[in-house]
Amino acid sequence: MVLHINVATLRLFLHVLGATVWVGGQVALAAVVPVIRRVGGIETARAAGRRFQLIAWPAFALLVGTGIWNLFAVNVGDQSSAYLRTLVIKLLLVAVSGLGALGHILFVRRRPTFGGMLAGIALLAALGATFVGVLLATG
Repeated sequence: MVLHINVATLRLFLHVLGATVWVGGQVALAAVVPVIRRVGGIETARAAGRRFQLIAWPAFALLVGTGIWNLFAVNVGDQSSAYLRTLVIKLLLVAVSGLGALGHILFVRRRPTFGGMLAGIALLAALGATFVGVLLATG
């Protein structure tokens, strides 16, 4: 006998899957892009980044969608003020992560240093959102 699979299991699985790609992919890129750039050149690094975008943005959309689904599942209106403040922090971190990644795409060619800074901000915000999400689920 195994545990019963239900809608909550599916919702959480999809949310974790989206986070795995969005956050984990950024961590992996932060590690490999310098090597790709050094060995294959800037165009190879850009090609790797563009390829990552093909799965990263759908994963981000999946995160947002399942995040909204999660809000309905936990009855946000019934939560404590501490929970709601923590939720606002998570939502701000998610927004900063998405906007940082978008800004990276828009600026990295014209202003590489600024684009790189935005990528770093996106990653740090994604990691923060992940931590705060775990806090919301366990705290």
